[in-house]
Amino acid sequence: MVKPLEGLVVLEFSQFMAGPTAGLRLADLGARVIKIERPVKGEAGRQIAIRNIFVNGDSLVFHTINRNKESYAADLKNPDDLERVKKLIAQADVMTHNFRPGVMEKIGLDYETVQAINPKIIYGVVTGYGATGPWASRPGQDLLIQSLSGLTYLSDTQDAGPVPFGLAVADIMCGAHFVQGILAALIKRAKTQKSVLVEVSLLESVLDLQFEFLTTHLNDGEKLPQRSKIKGTGHPYLSAPYGIYRTADAYLALAMGNLHNIGKALGVDLSAFATRASWFDQRDEIMELIAAQLQTKTTAEWLAILEPLDIWCSQILSYAESLQHEAFTLMGIQQHVILPDGSQLNTTRCPIRIDHTRLYSSVAAPRPGVSTELINQQFNLTEA
Repeated sequence: MVKPLEGLVVLEFSQFMAGPTAGLRLADLGARVIKIERPVKGEAGRQIAIRNIFVNGDSLVFHTINRNKESYAADLKNPDDLERVKKLIAQADVMTHNFRPGVMEKIGLDYETVQAINPKIIYGVVTGYGATGPWASRPGQDLLIQSLSGLTYLSDTQDAGPVPFGLAVADIMCGAHFVQGILAALIKRAKTQKSVLVEVSLLESVLDLQFEFLTTHLNDGEKLPQRSKIKGTGHPYLSAPYGIYRTADAYLALAMGNLHNIGKALGVDLSAFATRASWFDQRDEIMELIAAQLQTKTTAEWLAILEPLDIWCSQILSYAESLQHEAFTLMGIQQHVILPDGSQLNTTRCPIRIDHTRLYSSVAAPRPGVSTELINQQFNLTEA
């Protein structure tokens, strides 16, 4: 199939995760994404590893967010390399970067300068905390963003203190917002035939991720989220029975619903909790009653009782159990990319479908500068 963004040229000066995550999605949708990297070593994100796993000289993390891209080697402090990059910019549709405020101005690739080179460019910028303000020069790292945004007070129990997510939520959410902004800018450019500046920050993305919590906070006396004392509680602002419970052999998740109907199905007398307000105010007591009852049967037995009554519940699966489930197989979410040595790397595909078609790509993340000569030729960058 012809993918929606085929023919679009994106120059990715971004490194680490947020910007490259946006580039990954643009590439999945058909754009030609060219990473502008330092010669030999490439971008710093190549060395950021999870569990110290490296594949073909680069971190596994790098491979997960840089598949289906090309790499162009350029030393931006070298006048000749910079001149070639400017020629490339003149022919591109989009460029992105996540350098700290002031860096691109010093190099001579700030928005105003680039706009003069290419009056129709979409110029995308990712910062940690915005281009100005007291935090503008701070490192925009995921854990630091979580810590400064209030997010660490949403998980675990009341006495746990701040708890970070075990996922790069700031980077991933910011990458998603970045793609939205770039696509919106492309639509605007089609109408105006003029360049568009797109700016996102990690902090604003994580604050937006928490919009329901922040709205509650601002209208609830600005209190800290009221996490339950009961282990397994899933949400600081939702009433019982919302959470995860131990059963006779494993665990069971109970989501939202009419508490009295759920109590009846479980065989737990919850008549003392007559009002919906009590379902939140006394949720710890309610959850303890439910937890004691759930331990009397296995997860499968409870599912057989609850699911026919349309009570929202679920077994708890590990990664291994989830990936081996029929539902996972039917989604076709797993794919393979072919590494330079011919071996395969297992990963996941783009979650978007276009005209009922899943978007797969077997192209692995590039080695630093591997496409430099080809791009020089195709874009006539070395001609006088």
